[in-house]
Amino acid sequence: MAKAPRSKKKPAQSPAEDTDFVLHSLQDALEKKKRYDASQEQMLHFYEQMLLIRRFEERAGQLYGLGLIGGFCHLYIGQEAVAIGLQSALDGDKDSVITGYRDHGHMLAYGIDPKVIMAELTGREAGISKGKGGSMHMFSTEHKFYGGHGIVGAQVALGGGLALAHQYNNDGGLCLAYFGDGAANQGQVYETFNMASLWKLPIVFVVENNQYAMGTSTARSSAETEFYRRGTAFRIPGMDVNGMDVLEVRQAAEIAFKHVREGKGPVLMECNTYRYRGHSMSDPAKYRTREEVQDVREHKDPIEGLKKVLLENGSTEDELKAIDKDIRKTVTEAADFAENSPEPDPSELYTDVLVEEY
Repeated sequence: MAKAPRSKKKPAQSPAEDTDFVLHSLQDALEKKKRYDASQEQMLHFYEQMLLIRRFEERAGQLYGLGLIGGFCHLYIGQEAVAIGLQSALDGDKDSVITGYRDHGHMLAYGIDPKVIMAELTGREAGISKGKGGSMHMFSTEHKFYGGHGIVGAQVALGGGLALAHQYNNDGGLCLAYFGDGAANQGQVYETFNMASLWKLPIVFVVENNQYAMGTSTARSSAETEFYRRGTAFRIPGMDVNGMDVLEVRQAAEIAFKHVREGKGPVLMECNTYRYRGHSMSDPAKYRTREEVQDVREHKDPIEGLKKVLLENGSTEDELKAIDKDIRKTVTEAADFAENSPEPDPSELYTDVLVEEY
């Protein structure tokens, strides 16, 4: 009986010879220039946006404690540089964003009115999802923001679909799909990596590595803790980024987005960041010490880090205090609006059950 012919494998190539598989090129580009050359005006805008997220989330935590926000509530305090650094580089007319349930900061980074976000948190009719989504399920097709998803890792596969739509429609857009270090171990993440690389989809996968997932350190839960390497098996170049430095995140975004827009396929970016609060408002965060959290606040805080740069470049303490004062006023107005807005009419239980049109 004749033997079946053996499959012929390509001869092994060295990384230098395999010109289609340059996994380190984007990281090399970032190492050559780590920080974005922002003007003073741009840096002030980044500062203002990060401070808005910080003050908004602090107020949301207070409203939760008062019982005005129910269910789960996951705050973004400490991670502000990631959303601002990345989303400030997007094309608002073309690109789409999808994330998990820690989503308030991403919506604020898009410039969406804090009033409608706070109203959604408190379950009011004026909320961006009509009070039906709450903290975890915000959505805005107008801004191409597709959630806010409660199922861990589900948004990654949906992000692959958004990227496929960009490619199919040839609209020049890309999808920015966020997920956390905990979600990084979900199987659907790798299924999406494979398809995205195979079809060269325009997507940037962003791991917001806040070190503790739902309450377990990455060292105890992940065999490979360098998450930017996770795409290697799928020929997806990875980037290791300091997620506490908004200028480094923005520079990484410039490099990654250029790569994707040139039709070269997906990028996996790991933004190493830190959340100061527990996983959600119900988490006492006893798995880490107060000293650890305080050390990050004192030495790595993204807002204080940018404030230092601004002061070195000519801004004054009074100028920055005025920005903080204005933001506190904006957040207070948002909270007042949310508290005084009516709840949805009971008849709304029967609407938006099925999608009629986008």
